[in-house]
Amino acid sequence: MTVQRRHLLGAASAWAAAWPLASPASPADPLPFAPAPLPARLRASADRVIDIGVCTRPFRRQGPRIESERLFGKTIVHHYGHGGSGWSLSWGSAQCGALPLIQATGARRIAVIGGGAIGLTTARVAQQAGLKVRLYARERPPEVASTHATGMWTPDSRLCEQSAATPAFERRWEAMARASFHAYQQLLGLPGNPIEWRDGHVLSDQPFDQPGAGDHALPGEPDYPDLMDLVQDLKPRSRALRPDEHPFRVPHVRRFTQMVFHIRPYQRMLVDDFLRDGGEWIQQTFHHARELAALPERTIVNCTGYGAKALFNDPLLVPVRGQTARLIPQPEVTDLLVYRGHNLVVVPRRDGVLVQAQDPHDFDNPDQTVVRALTDAAIERLAALYV
Repeated sequence: MTVQRRHLLGAASAWAAAWPLASPASPADPLPFAPAPLPARLRASADRVIDIGVCTRPFRRQGPRIESERLFGKTIVHHYGHGGSGWSLSWGSAQCGALPLIQATGARRIAVIGGGAIGLTTARVAQQAGLKVRLYARERPPEVASTHATGMWTPDSRLCEQSAATPAFERRWEAMARASFHAYQQLLGLPGNPIEWRDGHVLSDQPFDQPGAGDHALPGEPDYPDLMDLVQDLKPRSRALRPDEHPFRVPHVRRFTQMVFHIRPYQRMLVDDFLRDGGEWIQQTFHHARELAALPERTIVNCTGYGAKALFNDPLLVPVRGQTARLIPQPEVTDLLVYRGHNLVVVPRRDGVLVQAQDPHDFDNPDQTVVRALTDAAIERLAALYV
């Protein structure tokens, strides 16, 4: 696999620029792109910011922890540490990884700890397998950290370091990615459109085929494996655009199509489905793993994300700070935007236009303090992109 130093922005742009076609589509191309209208202009100004959130992505250099252990008379199934791929891999990781470990205990009633992307989805997968589930969490959506994710399907974003991507790891990842993709296709067209396919543009100051173009590591970041070639059949191909086909002040632009999550309605759907199918939700904070001994369930699934660093003393978890802002919704703005090398991702959603900015010191940084200057600088760069 090709090695790329990629943070979340790089993962998104790698998806967007993958499997390039000749530019533009040629007669030899059996699937020519139809002309697309120019995207609506985003009203990018700092006074349109309605919310800024910060989350901590739980990165593990060895990859997600999906294993069980006996502790305090219980079976603890660990299911956490998915980096920037929590939403993207959640269904497949639960189905292919956590569920077999849960079922091996023979338990018919289980506890899930954590109400974020992995916890909610694991609870739903367990219910669909016929289990009774009680979910314990400190917070409910939208207060959970994963609410602040961009919502783009990037299943290899900050998943592990390059040395951990063994053939066995790649096979497992591919199975999880494909299972997740299939699950999300079954959620298309539901009320509120929690899952959609969106067109978008990836921008670059350098040619996309230039080595290292757009790949900028944060200080201290490892090399990440590029796993997307394993599932390249799951994504439409991108296309290079001529200057008259886009409204941006950059020399290189590609049009792409990507799956996105409208996170707030999607979270609401998961919670509603969980409660409808008999799930119980207990709002509770655990300060030490010993407290799990008091729970009535004998099988407990630990989906606490970065919280597992303190709760289970996991020294392998590395916090990766992420800050996103929402601008006032613009219904006419539907196109995604990724600006390679400039720490800029834009995801238009129904709850606002999400703008992500990256700080050079975000890797191994657990600080969740909002830095308004980061958002203002990102919005200023965004406003300057349009002709």
